[in-house]
Amino acid sequence: MNGVHDIGGMHGFGPIHREETGSVFHAPWEGRVRAMMHALRHRNVFNTDEMRRTIESLPPAQYLASTYFERWAAALRMLLIEKHVLTAAEIDAVLQGIKEKPERLQELARRHDPDLAGAILEEIRHPRPAARAAGAPRFRTGDHVLTKNRHVKEHTRLPRYVRGKRGVIHRVHGVYVFPDTFAHGRGENPQPVYSVGFAARELWGDTGAPGHSVYIDLWESYLDPA
Repeated sequence: MNGVHDIGGMHGFGPIHREETGSVFHAPWEGRVRAMMHALRHRNVFNTDEMRRTIESLPPAQYLASTYFERWAAALRMLLIEKHVLTAAEIDAVLQGIKEKPERLQELARRHDPDLAGAILEEIRHPRPAARAAGAPRFRTGDHVLTKNRHVKEHTRLPRYVRGKRGVIHRVHGVYVFPDTFAHGRGENPQPVYSVGFAARELWGDTGAPGHSVYIDLWESYLDPA
């Protein structure tokens, strides 16, 4: 979908500040949010593409004002309600209880399940294979392609700034789950994925650096022969 999350190639968001050291978590709650996401995904409550789709559906003002894990937390709430695991009232009641008695958080956060923890750690170290078996790819390395210029209302992995642009197949990765359907519960529908190279000037005109290229992984249905 076209949304505030799709900001590739856009200006005005300021420099990216890279943190060279320290934990990826800035507060304990962020680690808990990641743990909850892994636990729910491990139990097949939702999949990664559904998580991405939900984050993308956040209101623009909320999305821009939120940190990375705040977006995760908001998406988890929405998915738990969508999947009928919990109701909004149940979630709000727990949060209100913690607000009134913060010490309850420690009680709720503690759950000793060594088997689940071990399974999640194993999944982080060795993610589930996403490759699938299917027919031969339509394109080969070196083929010239044109990305489709479509503006769908649902989840897609075709960035807005690369739509309607000419590129060259750099590599054939194999066959993978199609996120555009998997994010909406319409099946895996696996198809070939390619690394496609785009000249910087094809994407950004005269402002693109001469001789520079951008490589993007794209599913076959995003592409037409050039």
